[in-house]
Amino acid sequence: MTVILLRHGVSTSNTARTLAGRSTGVELTERGEEQARAVAERLAGLPIERIVHSPLLRCQRTVAPLAEKFGLEPVFDDRLVEVDYGEWTGRPIAELLEEPLWKVVQRHASGAVFPGGEGLAQVQARAVAAIREHDRALATQHGRDALWVACTHGDVIKSVLADALGIHLDGFQRILVEPASLSVVRYTPTAPYVWRLNDTGADLSALAASGAQQQAASSSTPGPEVSGPVPGGELGNSASADNGNAERRDSL
Repeated sequence: MTVILLRHGVSTSNTARTLAGRSTGVELTERGEEQARAVAERLAGLPIERIVHSPLLRCQRTVAPLAEKFGLEPVFDDRLVEVDYGEWTGRPIAELLEEPLWKVVQRHASGAVFPGGEGLAQVQARAVAAIREHDRALATQHGRDALWVACTHGDVIKSVLADALGIHLDGFQRILVEPASLSVVRYTPTAPYVWRLNDTGADLSALAASGAQQQAASSSTPGPEVSGPVPGGELGNSASADNGNAERRDSL
């Protein structure tokens, strides 16, 4: 089974440089909406079987063009919701830089618990469980390799990628996940394999070809083994059109 981990497009909180967390009403910017449409075009030639997303508005908006193109009804999963940043929610990133917990989040993520919120270890546990559960369900349903999309948030995606890469959660800040980026993980009976990471390019045709090749081979042989971030993930240079600032430090 192969999952495309999609981070939502640039949001109004990104450009305001605040930590949105689970705040309601955080919309995509005009640039974010363009990114959502571009993602739908990028994935148009692939055999997408399911779309799962965080219940927050910015993820709903991001998958809407994709769902329309494929004629699929998106499914939300609460386990893919943004980190509960507790008392940090809604605060400016510049202000959070002064918090003692900031360095813990950067260097010892597995021990970081946001005041009044949840710990990053909890986030990884729930997110990985959700991804693997949907993956198993698709395997049972189709009896073959299936390609699906999970749209969620920066820290959530980074925690799933850390698990797939077999690295400790304390190293997850070394992974960059920009708005509207695609990261691809293929889960096999023996181990997950990371095929793409923070991909904001254009050509994804290799995913369809690889899936078909693996399906054909699966009956006889195993598949082939194939600056600092902040809570929430990176803003990315693509948001500069919204605020004229190419600085990469931001929240989700």
